[in-house]
Amino acid sequence: MTNWNQAQTNTPATTFLRELFAAALAAVDPRLCLPPHLPPFPAKGRCIVVGAGKAAASMAQALEQHWFASSLNTSASIRARFSGMVIVPYGYHLPCKYIQVREAAHPVPDQAGYQAACDLLDSVKNLSADDTVICLLSGGGSSLMSLPAPGISLAEKQEINRTLLRSGARIHEINCVRKHLSAIKGGRLALACAPAKVLTYIISDVAGDDASIIASGPTLADASTCADALAILQRYAIPTSPAVHTHLQRTTSETPKPDEAAFIQAHVQIIANAQTALQAAADYAQSKGIKVEILSDRLEGEARELGRAHAQLAIQYATKFADQNQQQSYLLLSGGETTVTVKGDGRGGRNTEYLLSLCQSLQAHTGIYALAADTDGRDGSEQNAGAWCTPDSLQQAAALPISASICLANNDAYSFFAALDALLVTGPTYNNVNDFRAILIL
Repeated sequence: MTNWNQAQTNTPATTFLRELFAAALAAVDPRLCLPPHLPPFPAKGRCIVVGAGKAAASMAQALEQHWFASSLNTSASIRARFSGMVIVPYGYHLPCKYIQVREAAHPVPDQAGYQAACDLLDSVKNLSADDTVICLLSGGGSSLMSLPAPGISLAEKQEINRTLLRSGARIHEINCVRKHLSAIKGGRLALACAPAKVLTYIISDVAGDDASIIASGPTLADASTCADALAILQRYAIPTSPAVHTHLQRTTSETPKPDEAAFIQAHVQIIANAQTALQAAADYAQSKGIKVEILSDRLEGEARELGRAHAQLAIQYATKFADQNQQQSYLLLSGGETTVTVKGDGRGGRNTEYLLSLCQSLQAHTGIYALAADTDGRDGSEQNAGAWCTPDSLQQAAALPISASICLANNDAYSFFAALDALLVTGPTYNNVNDFRAILIL
């Protein structure tokens, strides 16, 4: 195999970074990750598939292909016992033969998500102990299953969700609030399934892989409390209606806890996460003769602050290698989920904001290239997965009517990289293990 360090002039660094991202996505493909964990088709009772998230349709497809590839499992008696429905964001639909795929809004819920959540909850009512529920969850599922608790309107949940997303709150804080304002999340779906057996398979988009946070844990017990949710709303100065405030003060509004019977025999399996993707990218780079360091798969915090910190780290490495006259290229990989406290009115997401901050802090340092993208194929409010930068990015911007400083101050990283034609556009990936960041030091 050609050593990448010897072929740099023939293989542009940005092409290599895009190849890394492709390798990361391939490693978390549900067709690869889900089948090894699935049980045989249940011998008796009904089998109902439910789920939500950006990977829900691809997981449903993988399940159907695994169970029904053989004609043995397509008999009328099997089909009579099988049904299912998953909810995905608009544009993330994939055709399934037996499982219904519904589309709804993300990240702010809409009426379609509300109706789909109602129908999903109805599909698991009146089950018996002989029945099995397969729950397929991934990031994005929380806003897609928007079924407000009694006494709370969809409009109230939409506004709280919208404001929290702009506040800089971390995902576990946002989902804590979502759970306690929901009639389906935070373990309530599991209660509705009882006494059926519930098997939950998850693609994690949460730093640390806490399964109860992913998609707000509809089939998992919840250790957080109403008091926690109230404290989060107060911490970020989120306006709430009297109905929401009253709901969160009632003991009856509490989410199901781990000692409830519905969770005793529940099975939960995380089938892919950020580390899976990062390791695949690392393996690909190492096959090209590049030395790799995975910084972490669970980095959080303000995107622009992490960008500055990573720029300093990359410069330290580059300076060290130059002083030691090292000829080997080096790759820094990281994942997790940063946040953006929105103060401007620009366009973009956390990955492009991270990258713009990093690019500005690098100050055109020779030989350092970077890519940052969301593995779901969409970074923030736009249709790009992320972007990349090169040592020439700031020089290119100087020749255009675009300023890195102004764009960063206005949360407008999308416009900066669009002007440079440096946006990474993949379309929907039908997956989500969150942020992917790669810094290449030549």
